[in-house]
Amino acid sequence: MTLVQMQPRPEDVSPAHTTVAEAMDAAGPQVCDDMSVEVALAVMAAARTGRLVVCDQDGQCTGLVTQTELAAVRDSSDYTDRVRLRDILGDHGSFTSPVTTMAEAEHAMRTRQLGALPVVDEQGSALGILALSH
Repeated sequence: MTLVQMQPRPEDVSPAHTTVAEAMDAAGPQVCDDMSVEVALAVMAAARTGRLVVCDQDGQCTGLVTQTELAAVRDSSDYTDRVRLRDILGDHGSFTSPVTTMAEAEHAMRTRQLGALPVVDEQGSALGILALSH
């Protein structure tokens, strides 16, 4: 086992210059966009998480869904067991780059009223999730 020593961030580094890569959380469970709402809720329960990164057949991130959103879809009168995650993503196609500054990302998230945002690389693969602290 190799020990990795973490270096504290210098105190003179401004949050405006901190990048998303320095603040993001692990991406967590990633699921395919053809998954049903019920299965996605079961995956969330098993993983003990409140959100999932959704990817297409090529592994590119297409969005993020939360337990609250999925429960609302499941409890709606229009719900059937044929509803797939791709059907409900809507405006969840927002992403950020790991090199975006925290100030820029936070501004974009607050403007669009997003609690969390997938962080993707140049190929569209999910690297992590940036979540606003309340």
